[in-house]
Amino acid sequence: MFAQYTREFGYNIRLAAPVILGMLGHTLVALVDNIMVGQLGSAELAAVSLGNSFMFVAMSLGIGFSTAITPLVAEADASGNIAEGKSAFKHGLILCSILAFFLFGILLLAKPIMYSMKQPQEVVDLAMPYLDLIAVSLIPLIVFQALKQFSDGLSMTRYPMYATFLANGVNVLLNYMFIFGKLGAPEWGVIGAGVGTLASRITLVIYLYILLYRNEKSSAYITDLELFKLQKEKLKKIINLGIPSGMQMFFEMGIFTASVWLSGALGKNAQAANQIALNLSSMTFMVASGFGVAAMIRVGNQVGLKQYRELRRIAKSIFLLTTITAVIFAILFMLGNTTFPKLYLDLEDLAQLDDTIEVISIASTLLFIAAIFQISDTIQVVALGILRGMQDVRIPTIITFISYWIIAFPTSFYLSNYTDLASKGIWIGLLLGLSVSGALLYIRFNRLTNKLILEN
Repeated sequence: MFAQYTREFGYNIRLAAPVILGMLGHTLVALVDNIMVGQLGSAELAAVSLGNSFMFVAMSLGIGFSTAITPLVAEADASGNIAEGKSAFKHGLILCSILAFFLFGILLLAKPIMYSMKQPQEVVDLAMPYLDLIAVSLIPLIVFQALKQFSDGLSMTRYPMYATFLANGVNVLLNYMFIFGKLGAPEWGVIGAGVGTLASRITLVIYLYILLYRNEKSSAYITDLELFKLQKEKLKKIINLGIPSGMQMFFEMGIFTASVWLSGALGKNAQAANQIALNLSSMTFMVASGFGVAAMIRVGNQVGLKQYRELRRIAKSIFLLTTITAVIFAILFMLGNTTFPKLYLDLEDLAQLDDTIEVISIASTLLFIAAIFQISDTIQVVALGILRGMQDVRIPTIITFISYWIIAFPTSFYLSNYTDLASKGIWIGLLLGLSVSGALLYIRFNRLTNKLILEN
């Protein structure tokens, strides 16, 4: 029985692995920033967390919107229609670029909100200049995402990974130089982390475009685009797919961003601990997201071929594979819940030892809760990828809104503010929201694929 699913494991892993490594590379940028800045103190670590929380909200909209490109390109690729795939890329690139500048402006206008969020004043003062730099970095990041989603749609998942590896090297080097004042560079602390992030994201765009331009298959799609000859229907189709997809990611990223703000109201140590747990959880989430992208590509191909039984079998294979992976991550989180947080902090700094001990204590509890929601988080992100591949985005958007903002946020808010659970209450709310989302999205997938099989 399981053979029909397990025989797909090899191909699914080969397709997803570069995506996973690329996504982990993006998370590694934040990990490097957190570890390096964490050596300066818990206030600096909390400042990076607060600044990135604003960035993540805007970034989620841009990245989510760009996913509209992948299923359209995958469908065109499977049917051999280069003109259609080229058009999908061109219109998607234009819309993503416009959205990038719009979100950059919104971030700058939103900066004063920090002062009314009951965050520690020291943290806000450190976060302000850092946010300026990473807000600018949002523009090349979203343009890169348009290129990445196009590359993924052609099943060329390695190129974005290569670009991400190079960008991470740039980030580590510049962080080392400008955070700590090494190799003749000025010592800028938190601002230095922002410099590294901005430079690394510019590198992403330039290098990925060069790789795609030099490849015979992809160059046919990205050359002679005639950027100003746009079709209203194509723009409308991408907008109709992109906006709901963007809102799905916005609702999910937004609830984790809200956890940063709720933690900040509990103090800098609670916020630093939340950032550690969030950073580690996001790394396992990126693995699931990579398989979600692989699912979107393969499902998009099956839609183009109109093979709906194969679509369902392939989708179930990816569900099975990622569930096994999630169980492994859950075990690792449980075994390392007290060890992992120590990687982020300077245990030899006696002046901040009390703060460090408190941060480790809180983070270890949060990681235990994160271990529990590994499976539900995996199911919901893979289900979203499958449904996007089927170009079904509106009902999943409603599901994510209800799960995270009708269920998860009120639970997190109440438990953290009106009970003794504090930070634990925030993450119990996240656990509840992810579980509801995973269950409802899987039901949606099951009903929709059965309907397609019966109708065809």
